[in-house]
Amino acid sequence: MNASEHTFRHHKADVNGVRLHYVVAGRGDPVVLLHGFPQTWYEWRAIIPALAERFTVIAPDYRGAGHSSRPVDGYDKRTMAEDIRQLVRHLGFDRAAIVGHDIGLMVAYAYAAAYREATTKLVVMDAPLPGTNVWERIRVDPRVWHFAFHGTRDVPELLVAGKEREYLSLFYDARIYNPAAFTVADIDEFVRAYTAPGAMRAGFELYRAFPQDARDNQESMRTPLAMPVLAMGGAHSTSGPLIGEMMREVATDVTSVIVPESAHWLAEENPAHVIEHLLKFL
Repeated sequence: MNASEHTFRHHKADVNGVRLHYVVAGRGDPVVLLHGFPQTWYEWRAIIPALAERFTVIAPDYRGAGHSSRPVDGYDKRTMAEDIRQLVRHLGFDRAAIVGHDIGLMVAYAYAAAYREATTKLVVMDAPLPGTNVWERIRVDPRVWHFAFHGTRDVPELLVAGKEREYLSLFYDARIYNPAAFTVADIDEFVRAYTAPGAMRAGFELYRAFPQDARDNQESMRTPLAMPVLAMGGAHSTSGPLIGEMMREVATDVTSVIVPESAHWLAEENPAHVIEHLLKFL
């Protein structure tokens, strides 16, 4: 099956008190792709076609992002994982492989920890996980200044309002190795999503939930994950070189891969390498 752009099927589903927009492509066993901030399902545009030749690919906009609803609360990653679990069940599947990048990594771990028997494999990409030792080391790095900025109540909304394009462009550029990875059209797509009413606030709420996420994860970490885990990090990113070590804090069967010629935006900076390792692992 050739899963080119025109084969992406867009739908919405009411799950866990929110309406989630999601894209589906391909057929076979399900693989869920969870994007990060400040992105949407569109982050996976170069990855979906290759995976859809072998799997049913489900790429949602998580709570608060893209065309999904933007509630005032529920941005702790356990709640967001429950959103995704209900979506998987809504689509007629019980067990699925879960892939998460950035904030999506945090949701993916929460999913795997909560629904262990229903998670066939877990792939995490380039972000620190609240509650781990690696998290404590990374969160004081000046390069992740945005953790504190986004986590502050009301201030980022005040300062970013009306300057979303400038802020988002700065955000992508500060964490990139291959600037050609984002075209003007790609930036336009994300800017449209995050200039929608309430979208930036919802994005900041993801960070405001980190203290709760850390407490939840430390509870989950008492029982390490047993399913196979693939940890992928960018060669030039803040967390990339540490992601294997981090996942070994929370799981027993971990394979780690460093993605060359990439910083944080793995799926866009080096999609061929990401696809190669995803297909091999999944």
